[in-house]
Amino acid sequence: MKKFDKERVLVAVAGPVIALVLAIVLTSVVLLASGKNPIEPYTLMLQQLPYSDIQVLIINQASLYYIAAIAVALGFRMNLFNIGVDGQYRLAAVMTAVVGAHVALPSVLQVPLLLIVAMATGAFWAGIAGVLKVTRGVSEVVATIMLNSIATAVIGYVTLTDVWGVQVGDNVTTGVMKKSGWFPGINLGSDVGEIYGLVFLAVLLGIGYWVVLNRTRFGFDLRATGASETAAAASGVDAKRMVLTAMLISGAIAGLSGLPLLLGDTHTYSLSFPAGLGFTAIGIALLGRNNPGGIALAALLWAFLDKASPALDYATPVAYDKEIATIMQGLIVFAVVISYAAVQQWALRRQQRRVGAELAAAAAQNTNKEVAA
Repeated sequence: MKKFDKERVLVAVAGPVIALVLAIVLTSVVLLASGKNPIEPYTLMLQQLPYSDIQVLIINQASLYYIAAIAVALGFRMNLFNIGVDGQYRLAAVMTAVVGAHVALPSVLQVPLLLIVAMATGAFWAGIAGVLKVTRGVSEVVATIMLNSIATAVIGYVTLTDVWGVQVGDNVTTGVMKKSGWFPGINLGSDVGEIYGLVFLAVLLGIGYWVVLNRTRFGFDLRATGASETAAAASGVDAKRMVLTAMLISGAIAGLSGLPLLLGDTHTYSLSFPAGLGFTAIGIALLGRNNPGGIALAALLWAFLDKASPALDYATPVAYDKEIATIMQGLIVFAVVISYAAVQQWALRRQQRRVGAELAAAAAQNTNKEVAA
């Protein structure tokens, strides 16, 4: 049984805690500068937590964030920056919606088909960047950012009314998906809402992510390649194959990000389908330190800020802008980079002092033995 490493836990927890505290302090400074109460907005948002409908909204939104953040974290563990999760997720969602609207199979076949379509689309789109990196040395950051823009153009073409688009009032959709592809959730009543059924998919992905990375040879090779491609190659690992595989898996997971919403609520892709999810997932993965448990807490925090912030608009006697939550989210991302760097430096210095003390003690012991002899 492994010995409990208090210092390791402290280093893991210190970064997110410092980032969150720093973000709150900086947001409060912004509120003070604008002549507003620096404490009341947090109180107003926290007061929303006991409401069951808000809790359902938070859980549902967190499931989307969590899946996307797992996709980002997988790339991070490989030392890859998959900035294209947003394009992969949106393109996968629109293609899944198109297939779901034009193919009618029994539910036991329709739902797996839609999951496969989403994963295949996301993997294909991320795979383009992976192939460019391993064959031409193109940075995955540049490639995935460009692919995000191309994905937007492809989505625009797919949703043209003379392709697969359906005009519904002022909105353009892909048409309503066949009911056999709708994934049932947990209905808690008309006043509360329904928890997406694919929330459990997010849980399974988190468990699978941890098991694969920490309990399989593939996970070890992936982490080793991320730490040092040269060292991994020396131990027999094909670094280029690992890079391409990691990008494919990251894209496949990213492709699933929009399915809790698509199969559990909207049942169609439209202009109002949320964008920017992939970029939000980067901040969540960073805050969660690429750990499935940490990412879950970060996703819930982000979803809470999203769903509780509208209450700020209706505060009396003084209303607050709900964009305060957005400012706080941005500051968390900013603070997390600073805090992690500071914590890592502190841990390194502490480790150096400990090693120095152990070497000094060993030298003193050897000196004593020589004197005694």
